[in-house]
Amino acid sequence: MNNRYGSVAAWVYHLDKPIGRSFGDIEFYREGLKGCRGPVLEPAVGNGRVLISLLEAGYDVQGFDASPEMLDYCRRECAARGFAPPLSLQRFEDFKVERAFDAIILPAGSFQLIVDAAVARDVLHRFRAALRPGGRLIVDLDPVSAFVDATDRQRSWQAGEGLLTLQERHLETDAARQTTVSLLTYEHWRHGRLILAEEELFSLRWWGIAEFEEALGAAGFVDLVVSADYRRGAAPDRDSKSITFEACVDAFSP
Repeated sequence: MNNRYGSVAAWVYHLDKPIGRSFGDIEFYREGLKGCRGPVLEPAVGNGRVLISLLEAGYDVQGFDASPEMLDYCRRECAARGFAPPLSLQRFEDFKVERAFDAIILPAGSFQLIVDAAVARDVLHRFRAALRPGGRLIVDLDPVSAFVDATDRQRSWQAGEGLLTLQERHLETDAARQTTVSLLTYEHWRHGRLILAEEELFSLRWWGIAEFEEALGAAGFVDLVVSADYRRGAAPDRDSKSITFEACVDAFSP
């Protein structure tokens, strides 16, 4: 399966990016959404790390994800804090919403999970249609250097009496399609015995800054602001670790 986020993968994600952990993004999004009085949508909501922080700040947020396992974590963590936001099992390509939003946010590079460029551009149009006039789209992307420098690595997390391991093996970089593919092997160990193992293909697409600016403009977004490393308006450079794009729907748009 490709970009599946199954049971062990979701568990690892939750251990690696627990609720309350920030990479600078939570503060950035809270500040960036100031003045947003209407609902906010987070596609690829994951375990709710960002969504819950925004709920705690008083925002009206809902989300969707393509992984049932990730949504289970999100629902449990929301319920533990007394929240019950609308959460649904949906994909980028065909998501449906019943109301218009003041903002759509995609932290942590989740937009890069869409590996087909044409599909990604269509999704930007879908985001545009789901926003009210004057609404905002905020998207995080990894710099191209993060893909060019991709290497194999292994990581581990303690989970009670168990140990979770993740081995990432780089399989392919396709410069023409601007994609990378890795094989992720997740293992759950207890007392030296392998309890469960999962393997998933993990594919991502990178975007050039000018390329993504063009895609946003073609989808009908205006007033673009590009920021590096969660410093609003700071121009990206060769050492930037993350790039955030903020754009709006024209306030007078029909």
